[in-house]
Amino acid sequence: MHARHSSKPAYKWNPEEYRASSSIQKIWGLELLDKLHLRGNETILDIGSGDGELTAQIASRVPEGRVVGIDNSAEMIELSRANFPAERYPNLSFMIKDATELDFDLEFDVIFSNATLHWILDHSPVIQGISRGLKAPGKVILQMGGKGNAAGVIHSLDAIIREPQWAQYFIGFQFPYKFYSPDEYTGLLKDAGLIPQRVELIYKDMAHPGADSFAAWIRTTWLPYTQRVHESIRERFVQEIAKRYVAGCPIDSDGYIHVDMLRLEVEAGK
Repeated sequence: MHARHSSKPAYKWNPEEYRASSSIQKIWGLELLDKLHLRGNETILDIGSGDGELTAQIASRVPEGRVVGIDNSAEMIELSRANFPAERYPNLSFMIKDATELDFDLEFDVIFSNATLHWILDHSPVIQGISRGLKAPGKVILQMGGKGNAAGVIHSLDAIIREPQWAQYFIGFQFPYKFYSPDEYTGLLKDAGLIPQRVELIYKDMAHPGADSFAAWIRTTWLPYTQRVHESIRERFVQEIAKRYVAGCPIDSDGYIHVDMLRLEVEAGK
């Protein structure tokens, strides 16, 4: 996401660019969705619905149910509503809402989130809101960046933003993501009255087919870094990040650039 903590600056998403460069996250999202084992009549909340594609996939699996996708990016919600209109997808709706401000009351059988919650620094209000919105019995399944996620990219970024030509844009900069450990997250779930069932770090190899694909991923998802740099030299900054990363993690013999990702996967119930 799409979802940021409310007190953070809003990032200007380019929905079409995001859609083009987020195919790996969508594959992971479908894998996560398969773990829900849906009956077909559940009411489901998707937190951080982005461009709506995965949310529409969820809706197709619950023909007798209902799915609500939320995102705090107006651009993403606009795109979702245009691509998945209510007249063609009667059991699917989208609304602009911040994940830290969930105000649902015992409304959902399932609450789902993929590749979103690491944008939020304090997950306590998110998990409290999930607990309030979940029926009993109910199921929560979340996946996000976990402790150690994308360490190689972050190492490259840390070095670049200290260099004289870029440092001026990063005065007062704070790391914009929160990558929780399983132990930390288990505590949050219990504090909110949820029963942890599986909370684990899962290694994923993110393989980009070449430098252009890797640069597109940097351009469209590492916005807290790229949008601090003046627009006139932003593309140079993106290319510098890509070049620095590839120097440490060279392109393989098949032309792929690999990023070691650690995903925190969470299943909980009520």
